[in-house]
This record gives sequence, C-alpha cells and structure tokens, in this order.
Amino acid sequence: MAGLSCKIDLHMHSTVSDGTDTPKQLLRNVIAAGIGVFSVTDHDAVKTGQIIRGILREGDPRFITGVEFSCKDENGKYHILGYGFDPENGSILNVVEHGHDIRMKKVRTRLDLIGSEYGFVFPEKEKKKLLSLDNPGKPHIANLMVKYGYAETKEKAMNECLNLMHIKSEYIRPEEAIGGILESGGIPVLAHPFYGSGDELILGSDMEERICRLKEYGLQGIEAFYSGFTSKLKKDAVALAEKYGLYVTAGSDYHGKNKMVGLADTGLDGIERYPDGLVGFLNRFDIQVR
Repeated sequence: MAGLSCKIDLHMHSTVSDGTDTPKQLLRNVIAAGIGVFSVTDHDAVKTGQIIRGILREGDPRFITGVEFSCKDENGKYHILGYGFDPENGSILNVVEHGHDIRMKKVRTRLDLIGSEYGFVFPEKEKKKLLSLDNPGKPHIANLMVKYGYAETKEKAMNECLNLMHIKSEYIRPEEAIGGILESGGIPVLAHPFYGSGDELILGSDMEERICRLKEYGLQGIEAFYSGFTSKLKKDAVALAEKYGLYVTAGSDYHGKNKMVGLADTGLDGIERYPDGLVGFLNRFDIQVR
C-alpha cells in the first residue's frame, strides 16, 4: 500500500528520449531515491514502459506507463502527458510514430542549419549514431557541439545556438495526442500547465481558457506539482483542478545529467495531505493512500 509518506514521481526521462539514465539505471535510481510510485514519460515514445515492465521484480515500486507528447496548435504549445495506456494499442502507436517522424525531421534540419549558418560539422559516423537513437533532440546535438569544440558547455550550445534557431515544422496537435491516449485506455494530463513557449508564463483567464479548450478534447488532469513551480503556482494548479474536475499529478521532469533536477523533486514534500485529484488519480491504478 502506498501511504502518504510514499514518494511519487510521475514525470521523468530515460535514454529512450533525452535523459541520461538507461531504463535499467533509472529503475535503480528510483528505488535508491525511495520512490514508491513512478512513471517514465519519454518524449514521443512508449518503448520505455515495455522495458521497465520486463525488469520489474516483486517488491519494486509501482509503475504506471507514461509518455510525453510535444504539441502545438493555433493557440500555442502544450506538453501532453499520458498515463496507464496500453503501450501496444494502435491509437497510441500512431501518435508515437507521428511524433517520432517530426522529431527526426527537426534533428536533420538542425544539423543542416548549424552546418550552413555556423560552420559546425560532424563526422558522418557521429551523425549516423545520432540519427540511430530512439528519439534524438537538441541535447544530443549540444553534446556533439561540446565534444567537437563548437561550444564550451552543453548549456551554452543550447542557449547561444540551438534555442535561437526558429525552425518551421509540423507538430502533433493536442487533440491528436489526447485522443490517442484516451483511445488506448490512458489518462491525458497537461504537463507543467503554466509554462508555454520559451519563457512564456500562462496565468489567470488565459490559463483557464486553455484548460477549458483542452477539456473539450478530453483532457483529464493537470500536473499541479512540478519541480519548477512556486508554492503559489502549486496552490493555483490544485484550485484549477478542483474547479474543473481534473486529476492532479506530480512530477520532477528528471533528465539525469541533462537537467539540474533530482528524482522526486515534485513539490509534494511538506504538504499535509494529498489533494483529492491526486488521490483519485492513484486510485485509478488501485493505489491507495492514507
């Protein structure tokens, strides 16, 4: 039984996307961190859940399948998390395939642009290795830039080059991601809801309008507890979940060495009781809390 003292982290990434821990290493680190309930939400990928399920042993933490889709429509950008879906269902796999195709096109475009605009070139073997990864992205290119002397640090590679490149590309629409999650038996959740594109912070009526629009597509929850949230943002997120009848989730967004965030850094520490929305979410997976 997962009690109130049980640590929960429902948002983390492995080497299947842009984390630095393999799924096996991530499971070991989850156990070492004392986490009792966890999910791995790799970008545009459900492979991790299949791997984790294959290595879980009796007594290990409770695991919930997860995914994170990067979405965009005429009103902005969204990150949609999915939980508890069937990872072999065709609906979720179609969205995964679409997201992967978009991701690969972006990587190839970025490699071409940093070569033509900055003169940064890499050996063919390095590019083939990069493109053979499950879900390569900007962090992987940044690491190559550091390796070949084009940037002092990965952070500088990202902030002074890659994040400044505005690439016009296709995106998964939020209704596509939400629909695929629902049709595969999962729960769609809006990740770090107050964060938009770049440094954009979405608050007040704009936040409520966004939630109402996504609810029309079938959104069922929001990530109210998140490593980057202040106490006020967490309180506001819980209030929004209660107002609109949404589940609540909690996640660190752990990426291993690619991000300065620790496992279980969700903002749940110190609260007197779990919000009803989080209790309800966990109950969907037969996880009882005191």
